[in-house]
Amino acid sequence: MKYSGEFRDKTIAQGLARAIDAEVSSQRVYRFMEFCGGHTHAISRYGLEDLLPANVRMIHGPGCPVCVLPASRIDMAIRLAERPEVILCVYGDLMRAPGSQGQSLLRAKALGADIRMVYSTLDAIRLAEQTPGREVVFFAIGFETTTPPTAVMIRIAEHKRLEGLSVFCNHVLTPSAMHRILENPKIRNTGGVPIDGFIGPAHVSTIVGTQPYEPLAEQFEKPIVVAGFEPLDVLQAVLMLVRQVNQNRHEVENQYRRAVTREGNRRAKEEVSQVFELREQFEWRGLGLVPNSGLKLKQSYAKFDAETRFAIHDLRVADNPACECCAILRGAKRPVDCKLFGNGCTPETPIGACMVSSEGACAAYWTYRRVRNEQARQTS
Repeated sequence: MKYSGEFRDKTIAQGLARAIDAEVSSQRVYRFMEFCGGHTHAISRYGLEDLLPANVRMIHGPGCPVCVLPASRIDMAIRLAERPEVILCVYGDLMRAPGSQGQSLLRAKALGADIRMVYSTLDAIRLAEQTPGREVVFFAIGFETTTPPTAVMIRIAEHKRLEGLSVFCNHVLTPSAMHRILENPKIRNTGGVPIDGFIGPAHVSTIVGTQPYEPLAEQFEKPIVVAGFEPLDVLQAVLMLVRQVNQNRHEVENQYRRAVTREGNRRAKEEVSQVFELREQFEWRGLGLVPNSGLKLKQSYAKFDAETRFAIHDLRVADNPACECCAILRGAKRPVDCKLFGNGCTPETPIGACMVSSEGACAAYWTYRRVRNEQARQTS
């Protein structure tokens, strides 16, 4: 296949669905978690669950960096942005992410904080060059996919001697979160429902490769299939998982071979390893404090660390008790199980992070299930 349209071929999709149906055992239920929000959106957008047998169930995982960022980190960023000397640079999907007590970066900006939306790390570098009298802080967020650009930005800042540029680092690691989900019984057995396998993230795996998942598959005896984001990718990954479960195998398989290798992107990993090191623990929304799951700047780059430069202290704040985002992120509930879903919480008026982010499970349900329901009404 060469073109995206070929990965959405209806006839091939129906053939994969028939193959899945032929190979599943009627004597068991298959529960697969897709870790990445991109897969959740593909499943919702193309109605893939409607093609699967009733005993093959997809469980939505942590999804995206904006969703898993705890309210405490948003509060810390707001406090940082309120400092008169600071210009806080953020990606657009962070602007409405919820902090505690209804706070957000968008509200802080409306109240006078100098918060600017950027499209890349290069924007932050240019801003630091243009405002030598200010402290430009880049709100770094993302899984392994967006970490290399932050590392490169810091090395450029060092080369250019940009003394007024620093990073508020919130980069996190997906294998550690998968380990947390599998090792913690309260998370793994969501209401007594175990996870039989994972659809591994696509973009993340282009950077880290498939090797980091191998210890997880071996330790917890769970199959992991790294898959692309097109509908045929997801269906083929489900078929591969079904076959592993039926054969009692627990291996890491690579469906996304056109973009992912076992070793990953060596140059990108080298850039990250030069600048970052592991934190002992980092808080995830829905998963709590996860050991070895976050990155921080190495001591040799400490002058670019906003948490050090501005003496920012960790906070612990509670999420909105009415919002089920935490349970949704760990697969315990689905978006429609939240009483706020569509009832005050919409993409236009989001309450939880899963509705704010374009990759969130709630946003996927709202966007694509509404489309499908409308199409069904028009054809009925």
